[in-house]
Amino acid sequence: MSQGRRRPLAAVSLLVTSVSVVAACTNAPPPPLVPQHPTPPPTTSAPPTQPMPVEVVVGVDELEGGFNPHTLADLSPTSSALASLMLPSVFRPAADGSLQLDTTLMESAEVVPDAEKFTVRYRIRREASWSDGAPIAAEDFVYLWEQLRSQPGVADPAGYQLIDDVASRQGGKTVEVTFAKPYPGWQTLFTNLLPAHLLRDAPRGWATVLDEGYPASGGPFAIRQVDLDRGEIILERNDRYWGPPAKSDRIVLRAVDKARQVEALRSGDSHLAVFGADAATMRSLHELGDAVQLITVPRPATMQVLLRPDSRALADVTVRNAVLAALDRQALIEAGTGGGPAEQLQAHAQVLAPSERGYTPTEPAGALPRRPDPAQVERLLGEAGYQRSGGAWVRDGRPLNLVIAAPFEHESYLKIAEAAAQQLRDQGIQATVVTPTGDQLFGEMLATSPRTGESGGAGSVDMAIAPRPAGGDPAAMMASSFGCPGVAADSEQPFPYNVAGFCDELLQPTIDAAMTGQVPFADAAANVESVVWREAIALPLYQQAQVLAVRREVTGVQAGFGLSGPFSTAADWVGTPADNDGY
Repeated sequence: MSQGRRRPLAAVSLLVTSVSVVAACTNAPPPPLVPQHPTPPPTTSAPPTQPMPVEVVVGVDELEGGFNPHTLADLSPTSSALASLMLPSVFRPAADGSLQLDTTLMESAEVVPDAEKFTVRYRIRREASWSDGAPIAAEDFVYLWEQLRSQPGVADPAGYQLIDDVASRQGGKTVEVTFAKPYPGWQTLFTNLLPAHLLRDAPRGWATVLDEGYPASGGPFAIRQVDLDRGEIILERNDRYWGPPAKSDRIVLRAVDKARQVEALRSGDSHLAVFGADAATMRSLHELGDAVQLITVPRPATMQVLLRPDSRALADVTVRNAVLAALDRQALIEAGTGGGPAEQLQAHAQVLAPSERGYTPTEPAGALPRRPDPAQVERLLGEAGYQRSGGAWVRDGRPLNLVIAAPFEHESYLKIAEAAAQQLRDQGIQATVVTPTGDQLFGEMLATSPRTGESGGAGSVDMAIAPRPAGGDPAAMMASSFGCPGVAADSEQPFPYNVAGFCDELLQPTIDAAMTGQVPFADAAANVESVVWREAIALPLYQQAQVLAVRREVTGVQAGFGLSGPFSTAADWVGTPADNDGY
């Protein structure tokens, strides 16, 4: 066998020698040695390549902490977006804006006939569960009811305060809710349910328990990473979601300033953006041409200036009217909107927002001057017993000094507060702006009714820049904004005050009748509106709005139905493969 192995090598050696001689004679490079019958190289099985995750990168204004969609402090685009992506709701807006049962979560929700009290029975789908495996059940309904009827600073408490009891049936998958009175607007309740099993005994209280996100998801996406320092939240498809899976693997929320929003859309670093744009930014967006589609998206909140009659300084309606006469409303709108899309949604009603069905201006003709009216300020303050002295208005030796509060987390609120303070100073009315956190402002300072202490003490806010929620049951919204606080039937504990600090005992029966359907909402609202305008309780400015900018390569994006917003359609968004998988 050894001889047989040497023969080919000898032949190749001879061939190489011959070729070398020829090459030496011709000075040409030797031809490559090619075997006559080449053998293929050994094959190895390469690992299968994993497809890159499909992602949608969304530019947003900011990613401030606080994601509780039920509190005024956290009433922000960020909390609305995350709630749409992760929190289950019994009813959701349909294409025409009407409420439609979410059959992904619910089997049924209906009024129980012939019940002794007005009762609604909810049947939850057996497979509905949170991302940690716990079932979505009656305890989640109980938790939301307990919090929203009793916690200060919640966005829409009135409907929950009508509930007497929430009972669990059939292992928690059937819920029976009993009301003290009939409530036609019951379909607006139990939106954005929260995981009670994780929150009920959380060490932090209701106001801060959701400051860093949701501990579990009941929607098509779940939080993978929250990095507020970098301004980024990454959400990925919720594998435990029992409904149709999301079409993209992940959604990245990325906070950048307005100029960088436009540049990210231009370069394709962002697939879409949802943010509050000013006039200059809108011009830059229009310069992007057909590459980006622009849609104005109204938000469920009206910006307003509250003049709290429960403060010492503004207890007199004549003084409140003098303050209104000193304000430049259009300048306040410009300060808050920067000339962006929200400027086109100016509000001239006290209950409904401009984009809501049934909205009509209710502002009495001539009730407010178009510009500051120094003569009217002087006349009204004189009637209230004030005199001009040393550039200030003084009564009983004390100057009129108003405390204006705005939550420091929201830039537009602060701009309105500073502009209002300067306008008042221009008319000789001293004004100081304070900037507590949203939790402090709405959960503490505006939630009580103490006419105690001097300006600057707890509960002594005279004016506030605050949102008026929209989009729910109109009668309940009206009651939440301007109704007197009721008392819990099971504990005799009073419910929190509304943030306007307003209560009219003569008006309350009308508000109650609208809640229970005894009086048509339109009739009750007309009565309430006239009183609120006459008493100078609130100066509505504009409905909040954002611009939705969408690049052509992402599909499935809609503005959203009703006031639910574009993130309510995020499960249908289809983005592009990610640049890398390092998330």
